[in-house]
Amino acid sequence: MAVYTEVGFDEADRLLKSLGLGALTDLHGIRSGIENTNYYATTAQGQWVLTLFERLAREQLPYYLQLMQHLALRGIPVPAPQAGADGGLLHTLAGKPAAVVTRLPGSHRMAPGALHCEQVGSMLGRMHRASIGFEPDQPHLRGLAWWAETVPVVLPHVTPDEAELLRSELEFQQAVGGSAAGNALPRGPIHADLFRDNAMFDETAGEDRLCGFFDFYFAGTDALLFDVAVCLNDWCIDHASGRLVEDLAVPFLAAYQSTRLLTPGELRLLPALLRAAALRFWLSRLWDWYLPREAALLAPKDPAHFERVLRDRIDNPWHPPL
Repeated sequence: MAVYTEVGFDEADRLLKSLGLGALTDLHGIRSGIENTNYYATTAQGQWVLTLFERLAREQLPYYLQLMQHLALRGIPVPAPQAGADGGLLHTLAGKPAAVVTRLPGSHRMAPGALHCEQVGSMLGRMHRASIGFEPDQPHLRGLAWWAETVPVVLPHVTPDEAELLRSELEFQQAVGGSAAGNALPRGPIHADLFRDNAMFDETAGEDRLCGFFDFYFAGTDALLFDVAVCLNDWCIDHASGRLVEDLAVPFLAAYQSTRLLTPGELRLLPALLRAAALRFWLSRLWDWYLPREAALLAPKDPAHFERVLRDRIDNPWHPPL
């Protein structure tokens, strides 16, 4: 989320009124993230997030919005897309495809403890179960095919040692993805980007409570285990070293399994999927770092973090003690 397209107050006001959300009283850009233009919008009826899609094609967008709607209707706390008079969830603003969704309450927990990891694990399992029966099918656009396309693009910008790691890990992941075990992994809609800054917690009632997940615009159909691996690599690590912290990872995975039990095949391939999740985000950060787009408020993230995570997952494969 950054601001690539400037949106005027009056044009945003017209869109929100057309959706029956009332007159706009406040509009300001969101600094975090790097893919889309995002604004917080406030009316007398509530708080909303206004998103203009900068990279995704219009025909790809119904999948994400329908998935959020599907989950919201099944009691998963996610932003609910707001429909127009025709029932459509996708709109147009400043010449770009746009959506308006409810804004989740709470704030981020950037230094999570076991309690936070347990809640995220439990809700992720609930989300995967709730996605059963979701009929639209769209590939995970930052999956294996994208890795194969992107590695050659970033290779000219990295050191020989980094280039060798990128090539060897891509070869490893292609072998896993093409194997019988890889193809047998349970599949369905995944969030694919469930980092600490894509979840909200609230402590007004005392103990921190998970309020929900947001930013589903990397979602797609893929191995459910990939979502688990993404979370473990962000929520359950020592950020300085990239090392997995068992005191966080074990409660996260136990809570996930309390709502959706991992198969024996998933447990066997978890170390490989932890590597896959690290490669995916190392690659995207390399891409954004060396091939940036201009955007107001844009701050690309350091790719070295996920290089450390990947090297640690290779050197120290984690098999959960469950």
